[in-house]
Amino acid sequence: MSDAIDPVPAQRDESASHALRGWQGKLFGLLCVLYAAWHLYSLNIAPLETWLFRILHICGALVLGFGLTSVLLTGPDNRLRKVAMERSVALIAGLPVIYALVLTLYGVFQYWNAGTVENPDTTFAYFGVSLAAGTLLAIVAGWFLRGNEGRISSIDWVLVLASIASTGFIALSLDALNLRLRAGTPFADPQNAWAAFVAMALMLELTRRVAGLALVAIAAIFVGYAFLGPWLPGFLEHRGYDAKRFFSYVFTDNGILGPTTAVSSTYIILFIIFAAFLQSSKVGDYFVNLAFATAGRARGGPAKVAVFASGLMGMINGTSAGNVVSTGSLTIPLMKRVGYRSQSAGAIEAAASTGGQIMPPIMGAGAFIMAEITGIPYTDLVIAALIPSVLYFVSIYFMVDFEAKRLGMRGMTSDEVPKFRKLARQAFLFLPIFILVGSLFLGYSVIRAGTLAIASAAVVSWLTPFRMGPLQIIEALRNASQMSIQIITVCATAGIIVGVISLTGVGARFSSLLFELAETSKLLALIFAMIISIILGMGMPTTAAYAVAASVVAPGLIELGIAPLIAHFFVFYFAVVSAITPPVALAAYAGAAIAGAEPMRTSVTAFRVGLAAFIVPYMFFYSPGLLMEASWIEIIRNAITAIIGVYFLSGAVQGYLMSPLAPVWRILLLGAALCMISGDWRTDVIGIVLGAALWLKSRHDVERVAREA
Repeated sequence: MSDAIDPVPAQRDESASHALRGWQGKLFGLLCVLYAAWHLYSLNIAPLETWLFRILHICGALVLGFGLTSVLLTGPDNRLRKVAMERSVALIAGLPVIYALVLTLYGVFQYWNAGTVENPDTTFAYFGVSLAAGTLLAIVAGWFLRGNEGRISSIDWVLVLASIASTGFIALSLDALNLRLRAGTPFADPQNAWAAFVAMALMLELTRRVAGLALVAIAAIFVGYAFLGPWLPGFLEHRGYDAKRFFSYVFTDNGILGPTTAVSSTYIILFIIFAAFLQSSKVGDYFVNLAFATAGRARGGPAKVAVFASGLMGMINGTSAGNVVSTGSLTIPLMKRVGYRSQSAGAIEAAASTGGQIMPPIMGAGAFIMAEITGIPYTDLVIAALIPSVLYFVSIYFMVDFEAKRLGMRGMTSDEVPKFRKLARQAFLFLPIFILVGSLFLGYSVIRAGTLAIASAAVVSWLTPFRMGPLQIIEALRNASQMSIQIITVCATAGIIVGVISLTGVGARFSSLLFELAETSKLLALIFAMIISIILGMGMPTTAAYAVAASVVAPGLIELGIAPLIAHFFVFYFAVVSAITPPVALAAYAGAAIAGAEPMRTSVTAFRVGLAAFIVPYMFFYSPGLLMEASWIEIIRNAITAIIGVYFLSGAVQGYLMSPLAPVWRILLLGAALCMISGDWRTDVIGIVLGAALWLKSRHDVERVAREA
């Protein structure tokens, strides 16, 4: 293990992450390895009690997160003075935090030895106030002060200790202070409420560092809503809650310890470890090389490579923006080299990477959250997702191809792409994916199937020059923990929102509002649900975006009589595409940064390229056969007409079929595409006839130009 450990990637330019060196780098490198290994051990060999396991899962993410992220830079001037000030503030904040930590450890020691805590009201009388005062001071000071690069700042050490003290006290409270029975009631323990408040503050601060302010702002609005309910109008009004009841309730399985953390502590962490093993064994590189060999020499080849490679890698990667960074660093420069504009290159990569989140069998872990929330078997969700994901990627492929035709682009030369024959002999590198999918369909649990896939990635590496020995496995575990911090943190923060929705009942009120809209028009209700899902998802990773939208929007759609499978896929798609929806389009902004393009223009272009994702949910609402919810004849008919529809849609957006299209023909072609949405055979016939006529006209124009030439 090297002495230096890389930081958690920050999402904003002004944040300062540093590489830890010396004993701190070794310590946190070891903690990262132990954190990932502990999950594998607990999930497969020695399961812990559910609440305790989730609390420790969050505690580990907070400790690693504050150790591996840096505080905000304030500039190079007066460095020594600022370091001295930072240490002084850390000392002032650290003393009450250490006092609270000592009390927590003393309580754990008592409970471990005697099975009870003597005089808890007296023992912990000043626990909460001390912990909260020290933690809040450290958080605020961390916005302005920093220490030397290459080490953890004194303020971050205070936050590490506060993470242990707050989550440790909540874990102690499970049985010793009857947390399960008293949380969220008037009889809740006030010290437990203080600990939950501090833990939530720490989660919001870490979320700010690793994911930006969008999710923090949304969570803060929901927390404010819990207290301001009595003064709000209309369906938003509720009776309001005091702080003790609110904070103790939210840190239970109705909120932070609920579905979002349940999934991040099992499925998400497992598949992040799987992705880390694929990277370490270079199996992930094989996916990208195969995409280059398959599509690189085609017209506009690098863009088509981005479609394939981002789909393969994105289904494993849990964030659209993270997928853009990992594959876009390779595909975007190549797209620019063959003639794509900077904003188009960034947009195509962003749209393709976002599509990876809807690509089975993993769907960026979204399938596992959906299975957890709906109770629908995972295998049924994977099968249902097949046709919609194909439609999305086929649409992007058509968009790319039409633009390449319009601009007269070339593909890559034979010397620039890997040899397909050579890669075909390495097809065994797909074995981990085959084992994963096969195990799931044979009835193995997701955890067991994922563990087998992880092991198979290590075994397969021995058939390549990149053999995974003990050091490589340790490195993969370390990388997995670093990769997981962002998504674990945002899932926990999303749990705050879920807890508020559960406590206040605003989800049910929203359902009634949708029901009223549906009396006017069901399509209007769907459009409203789409807008809310996109707004809730803006600035958030896929898993958190879907978890929130599923709590607010999906129940309302189900009340309208929409099948749970369709309702949840509907909100899932729009939660996913929020990553390419202006004005907060994180995936598009990541692509723009790599391409050197203007972010807003790139986001608008990405929205246009991924337009099919905004149409497909309406298609499977009107044509359930697209989710395999019909007879085979109807499924096949729906699939074929839908592919024709997205072909027409792509041509209308790009203004090109066999030749450039005038505005009036683009409008007619768009009309033909929209005719294919309803699934009714009569509108399908109208759309096909109209689209075919326009295609023939476009071809005739090409032939006429050729004759004149």
